[in-house]
Amino acid sequence: MKIAVVDDEALLVKGIRFNLQNDGYEVVTGCNGLEAVELAKDPEVKLLILDVMMPEMDGLTACSRIREFSQVPIIMLTAKTDDMDKLMGFDQGADDYLTKPFNILELKARIRALLRRAGSGATQSPAAGNRLTIGSISLDLDGRNAYKNGVLADLTAKEFDVIEFLMRNANRVYSREALLDTIWAYEYRSEIRTVDVHIRRLREKLEEDPAQPKYIMTKWGVGYYFKGKNG
Repeated sequence: MKIAVVDDEALLVKGIRFNLQNDGYEVVTGCNGLEAVELAKDPEVKLLILDVMMPEMDGLTACSRIREFSQVPIIMLTAKTDDMDKLMGFDQGADDYLTKPFNILELKARIRALLRRAGSGATQSPAAGNRLTIGSISLDLDGRNAYKNGVLADLTAKEFDVIEFLMRNANRVYSREALLDTIWAYEYRSEIRTVDVHIRRLREKLEEDPAQPKYIMTKWGVGYYFKGKNG
């Protein structure tokens, strides 16, 4: 399986490549955002590790460009600890975030989790396999694809995790903390706004009118829920 690592710190790239190759991954590398966009066009690349601060094109811009044509899982790397920097990454479509310096074992764990959730990029129609449908929103659980009125909606791996969980537990309200613990596990328990960003993006992709959602609802002062009945 091929993974792309893009960072302008040559020693860091070398270390990540060495460790991932030891685990059996094929690794391709780049040193700026323009190269990241080109690497993402390779259908054999199943995950990108992308630095935020790079020359020619920064990682956030590259992530946004990549999301115009691909939903390949993206892990952002940053030397900043500011939550707003991370939220900007999620807003551009990143799936995960690591702050430098990081433990290589943690990076490997997050790579495995994202690849598992992405299902290696399987694509099936909404009529195939195991389906979950409420109203005009349908999930192909085997291919991990979401459909709005039968039209494919490009979701990131984490966005799919969120909508699947809410639809499986329709009409039950979950606090932001509960969603963080369930979907992000240990990763972002202190970053409540991460949930808000993903909910907003899901509304933009799946609701007819994101400003007046029909399915992905807010229970003010409590949390979020999916409104409707399965079937």
